Amino acid sequence: MNEISLTTVSPAAISPAVISLTVNGEPREVAAETTLAEVVTATSAAPTGVAAALNEAVVPRSAWSATGLRAGDRIEILTAVQGG
Repeated sequence: MNEISLTTVSPAAISPAVISLTVNGEPREVAAETTLAEVVTATSAAPTGVAAALNEAVVPRSAWSATGLRAGDRIEILTAVQGG
């Protein structure tokens, strides 16, 4: 007979494949490893004049690609508009 060794893993140690968050007030589901940069790119086509806030704190553009997201995060993406 073969012996099988089982390891118990707590549910907290397993990360979900998809997380739920809010982008500009709308619920959205994204892959758990998604960065703020990816959400901004998917939301705004503007190459410049874009600002992003995560949970009411502005995140510098230079940090977007290193900013991971968690379930329940609130993201606001703002685009400057010129007018006359």
